[in-house]
Amino acid sequence: MKKTALITGGTKGIGFGIAQVLVKDGYNVCITGRNQKSAEQAAEKLNSIRNGSAFGVESDVRKLSAQVNSVEKCISHFGQLDLFVANAGLGYFSSIQDMDPEKWKELIDTNLTGVFNSAKASWEALKETKGYFISIASLAGTNFFAKGSAYNASKFGVVGFTQSIMLDLRQYGIRVTTIMPGSVTSHFNGHTPNDQDAWKIQPEDIGEMIVNLAKLNPRALPSKIEVRPTLPPSAQ
Repeated sequence: MKKTALITGGTKGIGFGIAQVLVKDGYNVCITGRNQKSAEQAAEKLNSIRNGSAFGVESDVRKLSAQVNSVEKCISHFGQLDLFVANAGLGYFSSIQDMDPEKWKELIDTNLTGVFNSAKASWEALKETKGYFISIASLAGTNFFAKGSAYNASKFGVVGFTQSIMLDLRQYGIRVTTIMPGSVTSHFNGHTPNDQDAWKIQPEDIGEMIVNLAKLNPRALPSKIEVRPTLPPSAQ
């Protein structure tokens, strides 16, 4: 049976790039998005690469019940779960003086509690397959910056949370890694990818990294990975 991955926030950007690489590598892929239509449209694009390889599910990572539902639907459709990529996230940037409390809550609930909900919903299924749980954090999880209090807090939290559950879950044969990218070409924060993004990490680069992690001998566990563009504009 082919291995199956579930990717949150998989309809575009980093999540979709990861899904493309996994499908090309032979995985079946469940992708989640905030609405069913976008999830199905993204799955259709993936199925054009390999028919029957992708399945779209509506899910809000802020709700544990929604994450439990997405895991159950994925297993019902493909039979098992081998890899979970907690990728869904958003960004609001402002000083503490101007930070909207509702935006703070939405960001923390999505970026941090969403990873908790993902791990909580998937660990038993991953135990059955001795699978892999990967969170997509950020270099903002170790490097703080002005007007980044909410985003920094969420990503520092993701790094700490993921490293801690790595210690909890490895006793079951579940490997856990957090990936901390620098500048990535994506739709993040309303950006539209363009030719000027060529120097950045590309979404498929993260996908290739995940494929290689999954193929690594299970006795070895890179628990935290920082990845940066090789030649940012300042180095060219």
